[in-house]
Amino acid sequence: MSYSELSQEELAVLVPELLLAGQLIDRSAMAHIIGDFGRDVMAQVAIEEWMAASPVYTARMRRAMGVDGDGVVDMFKCLQLDIGAPPQFMDFRYSVTDEYHGSFVLDHCGALMDVEPMGEDYVTAMCHDIEDPTFDATAIATNRRARIRPVHRPPRRPENRTPHCEWLVTIEPDRDELELPEYTHAMFATRAADIALSPIDHSEKGWNDYSGDLLDDLQFRDWAHSTLVRTAEEVAVQHQLLVMGFMGAVSRRTSDDHARELVIKAMTGIAGLTAERITAALGIADDAAGLARVLSLHPALGPEQYVGLGVIAEGEGTDAVVSVRIPQGSDAVADDSWIVHVDPDHLLPIQAIATAVNPHWVITAARVDDGFLTVDISWGAEQRERKEVAIVRFSGGSTFSFADRGIPNSVIPLSISPV
Repeated sequence: MSYSELSQEELAVLVPELLLAGQLIDRSAMAHIIGDFGRDVMAQVAIEEWMAASPVYTARMRRAMGVDGDGVVDMFKCLQLDIGAPPQFMDFRYSVTDEYHGSFVLDHCGALMDVEPMGEDYVTAMCHDIEDPTFDATAIATNRRARIRPVHRPPRRPENRTPHCEWLVTIEPDRDELELPEYTHAMFATRAADIALSPIDHSEKGWNDYSGDLLDDLQFRDWAHSTLVRTAEEVAVQHQLLVMGFMGAVSRRTSDDHARELVIKAMTGIAGLTAERITAALGIADDAAGLARVLSLHPALGPEQYVGLGVIAEGEGTDAVVSVRIPQGSDAVADDSWIVHVDPDHLLPIQAIATAVNPHWVITAARVDDGFLTVDISWGAEQRERKEVAIVRFSGGSTFSFADRGIPNSVIPLSISPV
């Protein structure tokens, strides 16, 4: 099953789940970086990871959603569709003064809630050291003269201050343009940066793009089916680009073998937790057909145009076999994405997905032939959850529930007087 085979209602549930899963990639990945290198290296890896990926996927989302301006409204629209700012978990509230000036607050920052118990040094690393360069990297995908600067931010003074932080956004015509680091330019040269995805049918009923007003909340139930398909695919590309950014940052600091070990650990954790949330959100059964469905929808293994994943479920009950086929000549392989580290001896991320659907699903065979890695999953002895998955449960995102916030409102620039 691909995203296009889901109903409009299912996609409206799945898209925010995919956005949240992208945010949780770092809850998995950075735990292992801290363990092996410490907090300071973790901060630098996070900076390079997000600065490599976010300008690239933001440019993609702008093209897909018809966001073609260079002002703060255009920037805010892209943030609402960014795995760095999943709806509600990272509860951005936007204000627009005029075309080139605005602000936002975070009424709730799930990332802060995760990090605050670790102490002020970790809060400062995230909210100061990491946010300053990565916010600017995201902003300059809209306008290279944009800057995002804090009014206040954690560590919270006074204690438990709300909103959690406030930031001003300015774009000035006489300001120097910010330059991107070389590793970001390298990411723009990947196949992921230009991969063609499902077209949006602008004749469909519902939202077809985001060229209209900025809304305070996105209600995906209002979006057209093909728009949701494209959004889900774009978010999966965001996952792929972020993990490649992580891989690059880690590889610059350690051996190839150590980098591979860290990537597999990171992907095992997020693979299992994301599979669990997708299964629950869509009410997917834990039988062979359900496992095949979760594998096909999992962003770590998609989008299909990039990874080329194939999944076949055969047989019934405990005699069923689910076969996963990963082509060795895909665009993902050409990009040297994380999937190149999956082979018959390194299958923990796939096993984590299977275990999340039902702990009795076990990898029983794996082989490479005819240009494909084929992994067979059968019913077997109960598997225990991997510690890499358990680590991600530290995040409040693991149990986060999305709420229906009703009809969204347009965010009107303050410079426009009411009639």
